Amino acid sequence: MKKFTSLVLSILLVSLSIVALSSCGQKESSSDNDSDKLSIVTTIFPYYDFARNISGDKADIRLLLSPGSEPHSYEPSPSDIVAIENCDIFIYNGGESDEWVESVLNSLQSKTIKIFKMMDCIIPMYEQSTDHSHGDEYDEHIWTSVRNAQKIVSSITDAMSQIDKKNSNVYNENKNKYVEKLAQLDEKFSEIVQNGVRDAVVFGDRFPFLYFVTDYGLSYECAFPGCSSETEPSISTVTRLIDYVRNEKIPVVFYLDFSNDKTANLIAEDTGAKTLLFFSCHNVTKEQFEVGESYVSLMEQNAAVLKEALS
Repeated sequence: MKKFTSLVLSILLVSLSIVALSSCGQKESSSDNDSDKLSIVTTIFPYYDFARNISGDKADIRLLLSPGSEPHSYEPSPSDIVAIENCDIFIYNGGESDEWVESVLNSLQSKTIKIFKMMDCIIPMYEQSTDHSHGDEYDEHIWTSVRNAQKIVSSITDAMSQIDKKNSNVYNENKNKYVEKLAQLDEKFSEIVQNGVRDAVVFGDRFPFLYFVTDYGLSYECAFPGCSSETEPSISTVTRLIDYVRNEKIPVVFYLDFSNDKTANLIAEDTGAKTLLFFSCHNVTKEQFEVGESYVSLMEQNAAVLKEALS
């Protein structure tokens, strides 16, 4: 499938070259003033949200992964590739979910795009399996740590300031305000963990929170590692989680956004625990996007449910 996708992308890029060249320099906005704005394309919601908080009204920002879409099944459309070709800054995460990016970048004709791989901003950690042994891949979910988010926001700000020097003061002022919000979130999570009666969390689901739990010294149990392609846990895994929740008197079993709560409910029914949603922030639903949900607001909700889980 990966080879097929790569081939399709290569063919598509060739066919799009004329279109891309003809549209070079165009912006999505309708006014002449907007045509001078910095053009930024991001692959996933966290980086889109970071960039829009930094830029204010000084940049046009496009999110490739449309709200409501499942992150791990995304493939770029022709218009997505043209948008990458024509932007000033392209921001992507890196990791297994972004394997398509390399094929696109290697085929782009534009040499002026500034490309930023966010996994280069932090020290990556190995994804761990359910028995906590080391895997072969780095965990790509770096944004789930608000401490990583602060580093990433600073890197994005530097990139924007280098290219759009006339607005660098605006970008840095906005960055400072936003980083302060992230620092407050970090402090809130730290206080919740310090005041908790336990230091373990249980996910009856995938587990993209290795960076998050590492920040606060939490232990964890989960049905699947990282963003595993598995959809049904083994009987032994479910039994292990049920025994753990019962023995440790765990009050909450988490499940993820863009997932189902089937396994979490199964564990809860057998143990009396409650199931609660914990946001990975990988993407948002259309409804969440329309009402203005953000990385910070989703993390605030995570703080509330974490407090309940550790009480």
